[in-house]
Amino acid sequence: MRAGDHIEAIDSAARTFDARIHVEGKTVHAELISAYPQTDEPVVHVTLAQAVPKAQKMDFIVEKCTELGASAFVPFLSERTISDGVSENKLERWKRIAKTAAMQCARETVPTVAEPLAFKDLALTFPEYDCVLFPWELAPRVPVRERLEQALTGAARVLVLIGPEGGFSHAEAALAQDAGAQIVWLGPRILRTETAGMTVLAFVNLLTGG
Repeated sequence: MRAGDHIEAIDSAARTFDARIHVEGKTVHAELISAYPQTDEPVVHVTLAQAVPKAQKMDFIVEKCTELGASAFVPFLSERTISDGVSENKLERWKRIAKTAAMQCARETVPTVAEPLAFKDLALTFPEYDCVLFPWELAPRVPVRERLEQALTGAARVLVLIGPEGGFSHAEAALAQDAGAQIVWLGPRILRTETAGMTVLAFVNLLTGG
């Protein structure tokens, strides 16, 4: 590229700008001309509440679900969680991954990563959302498209709960339903914890034009 050419520049907050290249001797810099309007964020804001998985799986979940448009992440600890917990270093790493992934896919906003919660405390936040989805392999076998079309009607803020490697317990499913969550069946194949959230986000994007 040459002096005077235009490029897209993305800053540390994932905002995108039209910029013009300037060359002064061996120094090259870009002049920011204007910011692009923030129009590529999903219409429906989806918060992914993810039971903390073992090893480095959460890194993958945060990265890929950021690419798919998740607005926020809430790690939580459930009855069958087998992770060692969430250290401050892990939390900061997930925030960095969310920021890097948002910049890579040219998002204007960086998803937040909340402090971890116990499942019972997470259930207390359900009233903050228009729709709470609880994917569970033992849910009634209603086709996922039909179920989500009903659940997402008129919803602007959605919470998706994804269980740990061992799945949710019956007690947790009952607690979630009592708190207002809608139990959802994702199909005959049981998904891994690191792919279930991506699957739900893809369905939401498809049905809402996100």
